[in-house]
Amino acid sequence: MTERNQLKIRIKPRRFSGLLINNRFNQLTAICNSIRINLPGLIVPFFFLPFTTFAQEATTKPAETGLGNGLQFSLNENQYQFKISGFLQPSWQFNKTDNQEKENKFLSKRSYLNFSGKALKEKVSFLIQVDFSATTPLLDAWAAYHFTPKWSLSAGQRRTFTNNRELTFDEDKLQFADRSQLSSTFSGNGREFGLFLEGKIGKSFVLAPQLAITSGDGPNSFGLNSTDPDLGGFKYGGRLDLYPMGEFSEGNQGFSADIKHESKLKLVVGVAGSLNKGASSAKGEGHGDFLFYDKSKNSKLPDYRKFSADILLKFKGFSLLAEFMNSSAAGLTGIYTDSSSAIGAVLKPGQISQFLVLGNAFNVQAGYTTKSGYSLDVRYEKRTPEFSDQALSVLQQAEVSTLGLSKYFPDNRLKIQGTLSQVKYLNSKKSILSELMMQVVF
Repeated sequence: MTERNQLKIRIKPRRFSGLLINNRFNQLTAICNSIRINLPGLIVPFFFLPFTTFAQEATTKPAETGLGNGLQFSLNENQYQFKISGFLQPSWQFNKTDNQEKENKFLSKRSYLNFSGKALKEKVSFLIQVDFSATTPLLDAWAAYHFTPKWSLSAGQRRTFTNNRELTFDEDKLQFADRSQLSSTFSGNGREFGLFLEGKIGKSFVLAPQLAITSGDGPNSFGLNSTDPDLGGFKYGGRLDLYPMGEFSEGNQGFSADIKHESKLKLVVGVAGSLNKGASSAKGEGHGDFLFYDKSKNSKLPDYRKFSADILLKFKGFSLLAEFMNSSAAGLTGIYTDSSSAIGAVLKPGQISQFLVLGNAFNVQAGYTTKSGYSLDVRYEKRTPEFSDQALSVLQQAEVSTLGLSKYFPDNRLKIQGTLSQVKYLNSKKSILSELMMQVVF
């Protein structure tokens, strides 16, 4: 191991009253001076945070604080970076469906806390993110190696890019108070466990290919414990994005709204798809929700396919997002719904729609954001099941119209959003959904 690949931590004591404190500190200093730490420079700043009151400041840049900045540290002339941040979304929701009681909710919709870091010399980064408002808090836990500034390979649990475009955006950067029903119908939170390759080619004309191989069983893919194994095979997917006029401005890339007011017309056209070899949950992001068998009473699960196409354009505050999603099933021959393999247990044509989300949907949303941060947005979406004759189909036909009003404060550090939606179902039943949400990023 060469000297330049090692990071030495030397702590110089200051004067403190009390013999006991001096003795303990001298012991700590002797131990630290004898340790040579090789890159887990990502861990070094975190480990020594409790001792910063006893240690001489080792950062070349002061810790950055403030609304939206999180708490940032850097070591060795900014070569090792560490950040703690998150956001809160307190919300009021109102739902009223025909012939049902109205419902009011006051809740903390999302309570995110994340830890991220970079080791620039070693070309490594990581992210750990949790949502304390969720039943299963862990959202993201991955590490990435950056071959070049434009190519990286990450491993772990993270949000995949194989779904529709809106589902690739962070939850604090949505144009409305919540994701579209297209997103929530065909996916959960979009997190999966696996390998993810991402890259970009070009400058003024950018091509962005992305590939993923995941467990096919969604987040926390090993279930409640190690004895709860994955089911089926792997899930293979990818996305290809094309920026014919170059990428969006810095700080405007992860939004569907044009909060930065692009001075020139910018757009991205993308396609994405995935094949889940052996799905056992309605959206292909979980496992064990249902089980099927072959004639020999062995487990046999259907393949689940998704395809999406989308376009997003922005110009001087105006934005337009259009998305199409299709899902289908394959490998249905010789499947039995019961391990007895009785004749009546054979999976009937169209019956698979009672277990998997199958059909089409499209979403179109547009809006205008003023330079002072006010935004007026509209959205229309429609979903259609593949088998209209299946009354118990997971995917039910519906049309959704949404009106949104938002106020963005600088750099999305604080946001207030209100939405009003009307859902029309095939049987003429209607639902009114409204939400008022405030977001604070720290």
